Amino acid sequence: MAEEPAGPPAPQTTLKPNAIGFVDALVIGLNATSPAYSVAAVIGPIVALVGIYAPGVLFASFVPMLLIASAFYYLNKVDQDCGTTFSWVTRAMGPWTGWLGGWAIAMTGVLVVGSLADVAVSFALMAFGLDSWVENDFVRQLLTVLLILVMTGLCVIGTELSAKVQNVLILAQVAFLLVFVVVALYRVYAGTTDFDSIKPSAEWLNPFGAGGAALTGGLLLGVFIYWGWESAVNLTEEVEDSATAPGKAGVWSTVILLVTYLSVGFAVVGFAGTAYLADNADEEEFIFALLAGEVMGGWDWIVLLAVATSALASTQTTIIPASRTALSMARRHALPAHFARIHPRFRTPDVSTWWVAGIAIAWYLIVNRISENALFDSLTALSLLIAFYYALTGVACVIYYRRHLTESLRNFLLIGLGPLIGAGLLTWLLVRSVMDMADPENSYTGTSWLGLGPPLVIGIGISVIGVVIMVVWRLRSATFWTERRSVVDPDLVHGKES
Repeated sequence: MAEEPAGPPAPQTTLKPNAIGFVDALVIGLNATSPAYSVAAVIGPIVALVGIYAPGVLFASFVPMLLIASAFYYLNKVDQDCGTTFSWVTRAMGPWTGWLGGWAIAMTGVLVVGSLADVAVSFALMAFGLDSWVENDFVRQLLTVLLILVMTGLCVIGTELSAKVQNVLILAQVAFLLVFVVVALYRVYAGTTDFDSIKPSAEWLNPFGAGGAALTGGLLLGVFIYWGWESAVNLTEEVEDSATAPGKAGVWSTVILLVTYLSVGFAVVGFAGTAYLADNADEEEFIFALLAGEVMGGWDWIVLLAVATSALASTQTTIIPASRTALSMARRHALPAHFARIHPRFRTPDVSTWWVAGIAIAWYLIVNRISENALFDSLTALSLLIAFYYALTGVACVIYYRRHLTESLRNFLLIGLGPLIGAGLLTWLLVRSVMDMADPENSYTGTSWLGLGPPLVIGIGISVIGVVIMVVWRLRSATFWTERRSVVDPDLVHGKES
C-alpha cells in the first residue's frame, strides 16, 4: 500500500530558542543605546546647562535606569515573554494599561530608526570624505532608506546573524571610542590642545554642583541616552537561560554604559572646555565631527566611524523591541493575527519586523518633508514614550511582587523600593518634559503647532492614535480584554532564592 504524501509542514509558532547566549544579548543591549551617537548628541547641551559637572549628570541619569533594569530582571524571571513591558503590565495592571505600554515601545522604534540610519550614513560618508553627499538630501535619504532595509533584512534572516553583526560593530565602536578618549586625555595633560582645556577632577562627578534647576534640565537629556538596553530582554525567548540571562544582560548593559559615558564625558569636557561645548551645543551629535580633527588630526575618520558604527548597530537593534512587542501583542490577540507570524525557516517575526521598518521609513521621509528640524522634534518626543513605559514597568514590578516584598530585605530593596523610586523619578521627568515641551521656544524648530511645541504635539498625537486603535480593536475583537490570564506566583520562581 502506497504511503500517503506528507502534508505541508506545520507553521512555526515560536521564536528560535537558545539562538544566542548571554554575551550576545549583552552586546545587543549595549548597541541598542548607540553609545557613541548618544553621548555625542547630549554632551554639548548638558555642558551648556551644568558646565564641568556634565559627568555628574551622566552619573545621576544612570540611577533610574539601573533601578528600572532591576524591575526588568525580576519580571523576566517569572514571565519570559518577548513583549516585556506589554506582557508584564497586562498581568499586573490589566489589558488597557498593558496595551498602551506595548504601543509606546513599538512607536519608539518607529520614531528613532530613521534618525539613527541617517546619522550612520552621514558619518560614514564624512569618514570617507564624501561631505557633498551628506549635503545632498536626496542621496542621503536614499542611502538611509536602503540601510534600513538591509538592517531589517538581517533582523529577519536570524537572531544569530544579527548577534554576529552586532559583535563586530560593538568591538569597532568601543575601539574607536577608546582611542579617542586616550588621545584626548593625553593631550589635555600634555598641554598640546588649542582649546581652553581643563584637567579632569573628581569634583566633576557632583551632579548638584550647578544647582537644582540646571540638574533637572540635564537629567531630562541624560537619562534617555541610556534608553535601549532592554533590547536584550526583548530577546528573552531566544536567549540561553532565558529566565535570568536576558535580565542580567540588561543590568550589566547599564553599568557598562555608565563607564563608557563617564570616560567620554571626562575626555570631551577636559579637551574642549565648557565654553566651546556650550557654544556648539546646537550641533548635537556633530560635535564629534567638529572635535575629531582637533583631537585626532589626520586620523579623524576613527571618531567619525565610531559614531557611524554606533548608529548603524542601533538601527538594527532598535527594530528588535518594536517587532517582538508587536509579535507578543498579536499572539495575545491585542493586534491582528498576521503580526504574530513566525518565518518558517529563520524563526523570526518577519511580518512585524517589516511592518516596523516600513512605518519607520514612511515617518522618516514624511517628517523630513515637513521641515529640516522636524525630525529632531520627533526624537525629542521620544522622552515622553520612554519615560511612560519604563515607569509602567517599575510600578508593574512592585504590584506583581506585592505579596513578597516584606519576605526579605533584598526583596524590599531590589523588587519593591528600587523600581518604585525609578518609576517615580521617570514620572517626574515625564511631567517636566511635558511642561518644557509645551513652550514652542524649547523645540528645535522654534515654531508652534497648535500653540504648543512640536515635540509635545507629536507625543500627544501618537498617544491619541494609540488610544483610537486600541478602542477600535477592542470593539472588533474583545478576546484580549476578556481572556483569563495565567499568573505565575513569583514565590515559585524567586521566593526560595531570596
